[in-house]
Amino acid sequence: MFILKSSIGNYIRLNNKKYSYFAGNNYLGLANHPALKKEAISSIEKYGINFSASRGTTGTSELHLELEKLLSEFKNKSGSVVFASGYMGNRILLHTLQDQYSAVFIDESAHPSIPDGIPSDISNVYFYDHCNTEHLVTLLKKHNKQRPLIITDGVFALTGEIAPLDKIYTVAKKYGAILIVDDAHATGILGKNGRGTPEHFQLDGAEYIYQSETMSKALGAYGGFISATKEIIKKIREKSSVYIGSTSLPPPIVSAGCSSIKILKQHPELRSRLFENVSYIREEIKKMNFLTTTDNTPIIPVFFNSQENAIRLSEYFKENNIIVPYIKYPVKMDKFLVRLTVSAIHTKDQIENLLELLQKWRDKHGIS
Repeated sequence: MFILKSSIGNYIRLNNKKYSYFAGNNYLGLANHPALKKEAISSIEKYGINFSASRGTTGTSELHLELEKLLSEFKNKSGSVVFASGYMGNRILLHTLQDQYSAVFIDESAHPSIPDGIPSDISNVYFYDHCNTEHLVTLLKKHNKQRPLIITDGVFALTGEIAPLDKIYTVAKKYGAILIVDDAHATGILGKNGRGTPEHFQLDGAEYIYQSETMSKALGAYGGFISATKEIIKKIREKSSVYIGSTSLPPPIVSAGCSSIKILKQHPELRSRLFENVSYIREEIKKMNFLTTTDNTPIIPVFFNSQENAIRLSEYFKENNIIVPYIKYPVKMDKFLVRLTVSAIHTKDQIENLLELLQKWRDKHGIS
């Protein structure tokens, strides 16, 4: 565990020492952006720390309505709803849509919030091989008397792989399935406008695709959200026990979210800069023959067959003032990995230093 003693950016402080930071999920560098901090501070001065009530009672403020309007415009949807954490989003959608399906088909490497979110009375749950649409079809054929719902991460949190959503959607249409995409690591990143994995595959606005999303990754703020039709949003507000029973998002968090959406729309160069960094680092790592993934996302894993080697590489980076963590996470994996994440605010010098150290490690220890 790392105990932070500073804000996060391209550098952090641990135990009064400065480290180059290639970790976390602050892909666009917005988590410490001056505009977000300014809006959060102003919000505290006007509204205080907490509205201390649920949205359905006295916890809805003008700030919440502004954020939901901005999210709807950003996502090109007729409505949006915000709630306490992105982790809740899959549960909210799975419960809200429960009358429309009787079986759930999940990518075996899905985020823990997905199986955690399945209603207790849904017993027909099937896991298909990671990103394998052929196996998904096999399972759908085998259980063809069920009403199917397919759910997958858009970008997988550990590996940075992009789910083959174009193929999955074709399968979903053929078998009459609802499709949910956990787009926590794609929102603000993928697609022409940063709307996520469906937009990346030219499926933005396609029928029966739902996204659960968060403001805590690329958007640099906090809180989960769902953007959808007015009918779905109304149903969430009226029926979701998670939404109804939760205290509303605090004023500074909501204000920061508003600011981040505005910045994302006004500064597309942030995403361009991010992908320049991502492409360069990924290509250099591949040249070193390390085992990694190929999709052009900010998450770049370095895989090892042994846990010991993965831990050693992470510790080696730390000894040289760079944070690239070894990750042990409750997701099905057959290898051990060091998870390197790239940000739009990483400098050329930081990147070159990272790659030089990785090359030295490779020369000494190999890549196994």
